[in-house]
Amino acid sequence: MRSRIALVLAMALNACTPTSGGDVSRLMTVSDSGALPSVKVFSSGSHFAPLRANNDLALDFIDLSFKLESGRELPVFTRFEGPITVTVTGNQPSSLQYDLTRLIGRLRSEAQINITQVSGRAANITINAVPRSEIRKVLPQAACFVAPNASNMEEYRRTRRTKSANWSQLRSREKLAIFLPNDVSPQEVRDCLHEELAQALGPLNDLYRLPDSVFNDDNVHTVLTGFDMMILRAYYSPMLHNGMTRGQVAATLPHILRQINPRGESIPAKFSTRTPIQWKQAIESALGPATSEPQRRKGATEALRIATAMGWQDQRRAFAHYAMGRVLQRSDPQIAQQHYALAQTYYATTPGTDLHLAYVATQLSAYAISKGEGAHALQLIAPHIETARQSENAALLSTLLLLRAEALDLENRASEAKAVRLDSLGWARYGFGSDWAVRAKLREIASLNPLKG
Repeated sequence: MRSRIALVLAMALNACTPTSGGDVSRLMTVSDSGALPSVKVFSSGSHFAPLRANNDLALDFIDLSFKLESGRELPVFTRFEGPITVTVTGNQPSSLQYDLTRLIGRLRSEAQINITQVSGRAANITINAVPRSEIRKVLPQAACFVAPNASNMEEYRRTRRTKSANWSQLRSREKLAIFLPNDVSPQEVRDCLHEELAQALGPLNDLYRLPDSVFNDDNVHTVLTGFDMMILRAYYSPMLHNGMTRGQVAATLPHILRQINPRGESIPAKFSTRTPIQWKQAIESALGPATSEPQRRKGATEALRIATAMGWQDQRRAFAHYAMGRVLQRSDPQIAQQHYALAQTYYATTPGTDLHLAYVATQLSAYAISKGEGAHALQLIAPHIETARQSENAALLSTLLLLRAEALDLENRASEAKAVRLDSLGWARYGFGSDWAVRAKLREIASLNPLKG
């Protein structure tokens, strides 16, 4: 079993804390009884292969491919051999087929994997669309998961405590099951689809040191990136095969990477340090779904202590400050803003963190709006709207647009605010799902505006 944990982690988008408690509905453009516009979907994004030293890519590939998240070593390399088939069962949400078609197209063109969707028969990978409650019954903290040697939930329950379901016992991949929730927002379904299908096909580990990858538990990137496609392309190189040892793969990787990433031959390696398990545990304590307030503060403090002691200047140091900001946001918003600003500073000097910066901007601009600083909020938001669009993150995009609308209202630009707010709603329906969730987001962000208190 390999699961996408439903952590409050990531750069959660419900974190814009209202500072006024008044009734704002009378000042909202879209009333609670009004009809919402149609769901918007992405037809394209920007997912370019990164400029990365091949020495660094090789190290990342090995660490991703020969370990589980628990730290357990995998003895041999495993993947599918030959053409790969995918099928979908269960009560599919309406958005799933569109997003699956796009993803398979990208896997074929960017990662050059021979993968095809089939219907009405057995396949190598079976995507099971099930209620979230079914997933939580077997894995209480998982949003979705992938399991080897199973096609459905009944098979998984029967084999979950046997060698058949143990990734470390696997010597080849022939049959896998993915379990996705069918009663959540379209974006959450898609995010699970991208991460679980990527790990059904390829690496099973996540690395916090990767700034531009879904193979990272910070959950910032939720659509496969150019880095991810490069890793998957290497994974399915004809030079690799099932049963290869770590040493054999390491010896072969330079030849593979020279072919698929020739630019990486001349780029100096950075050799990023590995992430201690203690730091990962501290982050999960700070932002996990089942920890108390004192535990969160203790976890965030420990994550910052380790990041400082390790001398990190990259996205891990930034994420530790972000976590502390999240922990302190309600109890001490001014200190929280200082941590968000520090997170912004470290992200700004780390390549591949444009999306991280966009998330930090939601926190900084929300605070500026709560203080009535509309012009400042607009400056904070402006650079990041296109980043959210190119990253195909509808929840983030709609949040930024709603914040922009409130900032425009503060600047007495009501007609512009109305148009921006209306534009946000179609994306909010994809990102947040149900009408009540969209209206809750509207109310939450409107409540930041001191003019609506």
